[in-house]
Amino acid sequence: MTEHSADIVLEVRGLEKHFGGVSAARDINVTVRHGEQIAIVGSNGAGKTTFVNMVTGYLKPSGGTIRFRGRDVTGLDPRQTARAGIRRSFQIAQIFPQMTVLENMLTADLAGETGRTAVWRASLSPTRIERARKELQHFGLSGHEGRLAGTLPQGIRKQLDIAMASVGEPELMLLDEPTSGVSVDEKLDMMDRVIGPLRATGATIMFIEHDIDIVRSYAQRVIAFYEGTILADGDVASVLADARVREYVIGDKHA
Repeated sequence: MTEHSADIVLEVRGLEKHFGGVSAARDINVTVRHGEQIAIVGSNGAGKTTFVNMVTGYLKPSGGTIRFRGRDVTGLDPRQTARAGIRRSFQIAQIFPQMTVLENMLTADLAGETGRTAVWRASLSPTRIERARKELQHFGLSGHEGRLAGTLPQGIRKQLDIAMASVGEPELMLLDEPTSGVSVDEKLDMMDRVIGPLRATGATIMFIEHDIDIVRSYAQRVIAFYEGTILADGDVASVLADARVREYVIGDKHA
């Protein structure tokens, strides 16, 4: 591997996804380097989540390749991609509402290690519990560890979902609308609470976001999707100034 290619985390070439006669993704080409912080933008149905689902194994591509650290991971299932070092959060937090926050973290810890959740109670140890508590502290959730996850406010649920996904310090983290359902006044704080801890682990971050102010504040690069393909890809200022992005993504009809 050359020095130039050594920092490439994700390389997607010619990625496609068809549902019958409908093309949800076509000719998607993306190269992501270690440490980048990338916003994925686009209107509803533009292909953003389809792209994330294919990279994380929740959808099998109809064509093209996905390479992670030089390894072909095209078509692997979600558990396999997670073990490879690719993790994700969801627009609707994937938590266990009848478990406490600490129990949710313990479950994520065991699942990441063994791929099984049903036997987690039998696998508890002081070391595992301490590790889970440190993860909660890392994400600012220590004060919630005894609460049932189903009683948490929306923002804290999403924070917990991201904390659970980060168990094992994955190299690539994909966040699906981390601020959706969070009040306008809380969005910046929410992003601070999740981006900071992820950056501290050295993770490369890609996040889907509709709020352009959040994109400007937290992204170093923007990939804009439109009708299943990439409309623009580059630095934040250039992409958000692109006339097509302003018209089709931001909604500026005077672009």
